[in-house]
Amino acid sequence: MSKSLNPISHRTVLSVALFAAMFSQAAIAEEIILDTVEVTGNTITPELNSVTAEQIEKVQANDLEDLFSQSPEISVGGGVDIAQKLYVRGIEDQLLSISIDGAVQATRLFHHAGRISIEPELLKRVEVNAGSGNALSGAGALGGSVKFVTKDPEDMLKPGEQFGGLVKGMFSSNTDSFKTNTTLFGRLTDDWSAMVSATNYNADAYEDGNGDEVEGSKFDQDFLFAKVVGHLTDSQTVRLSYQKRTDDGERPFRPQWPVLSWNPLAPLELERETVTFNYELNPIDNPYLDLGLTVYNIESELKRTGERDPYIGTGESKGLDLRNTSIFGMHKVTYGVDYREDETYAGPPSDERALKENVKVKGVYIQDDIQITDALLLSAGLRYDDYELNDADNQKFEEDEVSHNIGINYHFTDNWSAFASYSEAFKGPTSQDAYKLFGSYDADLKPEDADNTEFGVAYESRTWFGSAKVYRSNIDDIIADRVGGGAAAGTIFENVGDLESDGYVLEIGRRWEKLMGRLSYHHNDIEIAGKDAGGYSTNGQANTIGDSLVATLDYQMNSTWTFGWNAQFVKGEDNVDLYAPVWLPEGTKIDKPGYAIHDFYAQWRPSSTEDVAITLTVRNVFDKYYLDHASVADIADVNDGVSGFAEPGRDVRLSVAWQF
Repeated sequence: MSKSLNPISHRTVLSVALFAAMFSQAAIAEEIILDTVEVTGNTITPELNSVTAEQIEKVQANDLEDLFSQSPEISVGGGVDIAQKLYVRGIEDQLLSISIDGAVQATRLFHHAGRISIEPELLKRVEVNAGSGNALSGAGALGGSVKFVTKDPEDMLKPGEQFGGLVKGMFSSNTDSFKTNTTLFGRLTDDWSAMVSATNYNADAYEDGNGDEVEGSKFDQDFLFAKVVGHLTDSQTVRLSYQKRTDDGERPFRPQWPVLSWNPLAPLELERETVTFNYELNPIDNPYLDLGLTVYNIESELKRTGERDPYIGTGESKGLDLRNTSIFGMHKVTYGVDYREDETYAGPPSDERALKENVKVKGVYIQDDIQITDALLLSAGLRYDDYELNDADNQKFEEDEVSHNIGINYHFTDNWSAFASYSEAFKGPTSQDAYKLFGSYDADLKPEDADNTEFGVAYESRTWFGSAKVYRSNIDDIIADRVGGGAAAGTIFENVGDLESDGYVLEIGRRWEKLMGRLSYHHNDIEIAGKDAGGYSTNGQANTIGDSLVATLDYQMNSTWTFGWNAQFVKGEDNVDLYAPVWLPEGTKIDKPGYAIHDFYAQWRPSSTEDVAITLTVRNVFDKYYLDHASVADIADVNDGVSGFAEPGRDVRLSVAWQF
């Protein structure tokens, strides 16, 4: 089912136009003597959603929801860690490109569980690009990309140190639990360094805002991380990392939903191992060479044991990304290739690999950031992706396509800028779910195509900052399991319609000498096939998140004391469409109550050398009972009712960290 490109299609015309823009500008740059302008990155739109190591430490993040609690365009629901799913502008992470140190997290094991497994303690930063992004976002970035970057040993060492360690313990009142982390790091030679870190987190079941214990939320987690960094020469650096994360617990049969008579507890074990190799070559005196290579291998397993329907889903993913950046006068051009092969297996304990699916994804890309003047940045790029799926039903799907992007950012004063962008993304059929390998794909399955349009203004000064942007994202021919419909017809995965996500984001902030405050407001409307997206009927694709306001205050009182407050105000959503053939009748509506959540932190560093840090964080200060809008809302019409987990009530976290 290969999809041929029309030689005179709008995509081809746009490709020619983009390349003409790139290389005509390059030709002009060769003819005219200009000072080289270094372009440090794509700054088409202001970044609101990135997360730093400092933020992670202050909120004492344990999971995805903690990580993104201050990010206006990102929602995380699910309550329990293993069920958490991430949404960017209402679009679920299955439609995003997710990577850890460049290793793409592609496989999906169970549609009722989350697919992102990360320990926040060792993160250096998180980079989030909302919308379909540019050519560097990776294959299948229909709704954007999320890039997790881990710390290096050098990030942990103090100036002049050769060896050190960090010991950290955290008590959580809600789960009456302790989380411990021990990290050792040091220089092996002048050019080589290494680190090893072990984290253990055993938690009892948490209590919701009503004081009720949430059954099925108890877990045992272990995380092992090791990294070696070597500077082969002044211009060459290699990184080799290994991480293993395990999560064991008595979980609901469908971990995304609470324990019910038909959703009993069962032992559920998650294990993920990742090996990543990164190589960088960047000679200072060569503007044409900035080479990066990433090679990775990921193995994950979700095992459901117990008496009822024991089942094992396994995902194996390996891939590479090879790219180079060259500077030609006003051009900063990044170009490269990437490749990924995913294998998904499933079966009972007696035959764990009874069913198998294989996916191969090949990509070629180029992105050009053109600093036309000091005030004007133009960015344009192309990406070609080729998908091949061999499913468990012996069907073969082959799709390929070219995606385009173009954007502009103009600084019309020292403080004010305006930006606009248009981008496309493409995703062919891939393995959807290890726990549904028994199902069949529609033989006429079409690929998913996305386009994102965005524009706005931004302001930045020493004291004030802010932005306003409007966006529209469309994803055509969404591939999904039409709950109750496709299955009843003998087909599990099919094209169920088009997704449309519209919204705007407003932000304003102020810096004082010791205090910084920020307000950000996000409005989002999202529909699939003309109906509101819901976490039940559109599981794996999108969820209605509505309107939210995030407010933050950070106060640096002196060199030893820091205080902060974070609040999230979410507007209720009434009469949200919910439709699933067989299970739910046409016209079914649900309500999502609004909520306001307040968090507080205080940090004390008694020594100027920062050897010891004591941090107090109070999550959900007022003990509010609520379901996050990114969870499944209550549906009383299905059996005994379906809903997501209520979020944890008040949680007092106290940690002591000692670095030596």
